[in-house]
Amino acid sequence: MLKSPALLLTAAALSLGGCSLFGGQRPLDEFAVARNAPLVIPPDYTLAPPAPGTATLSASDAQQQAIQALFGGPAPRSPGETSLLERAGAEHAALGARSTVGDPQTQVVDKGAVTQAIIAAPEADTQEASAQPQ
Repeated sequence: MLKSPALLLTAAALSLGGCSLFGGQRPLDEFAVARNAPLVIPPDYTLAPPAPGTATLSASDAQQQAIQALFGGPAPRSPGETSLLERAGAEHAALGARSTVGDPQTQVVDKGAVTQAIIAAPEADTQEASAQPQ
């Protein structure tokens, strides 16, 4: 009676082990799964070394070329946008307006005492904002 469970256990182990116990199967080759792409000669970008005595690009030229390569040329504007810019007077705007805002010679419109009080208000550590005219 004791021999039949041992025999049953041995038969189960042999059937679960399968062919790997007796050999006959090679291990998998991970390099045989996918083929390598063939080597390709890159396109010719006509990059030639500079000729001696020729002028090199200045920093601004290189910057302009980089901006052109990244963003392309100016985007075409729609008729609505063009009309809005014409009515707003975009052609009369100063090109460096953002740079000259803090200049003491810049003329600004007086917004009144309330705006000046808000700008001159001291910093506070509270969650509530308050500004009293002085």
